[in-house]
Amino acid sequence: MKQEKSCGAIVYRNLQGATQLLLIKHRFSGHWSFPKGHVEPGEHENETALREVKEETGLDIQLVDGFRESVEYCPSPDVKKQVVYFLATQCGGTLQRQESEVSEVCWLDLERAQREVTFNNDKMLIRKVSSFLGKAQNKRG
Repeated sequence: MKQEKSCGAIVYRNLQGATQLLLIKHRFSGHWSFPKGHVEPGEHENETALREVKEETGLDIQLVDGFRESVEYCPSPDVKKQVVYFLATQCGGTLQRQESEVSEVCWLDLERAQREVTFNNDKMLIRKVSSFLGKAQNKRG
């Protein structure tokens, strides 16, 4: 079985007291998810995440310490894919979709993002982000 690895980021922001996540709609498959892409030779996971978010959304991001989640699935019968996600915040850039791969990009609150993402793995990741951010809030408060 062929092994593939991709990395990406779940980018969040707080707007008027609500946490929002950045979602992209993939041009060819039509599914809603988070920005991600294949690891290039010699590239570390976090470097891939930073590069892919920039390529697909135009945003520069900063990764949040302590959050790294991995999901696995089989996109075809002979391929097993691992995707590593980091949590991140925007630190620069302007939101602009990569027209060749992304048909839409938008910020959605946690509840709406949970409804819009296509795959159960992404729904699970949103729950983990929500829990992680809640714990971080409790430590500060």
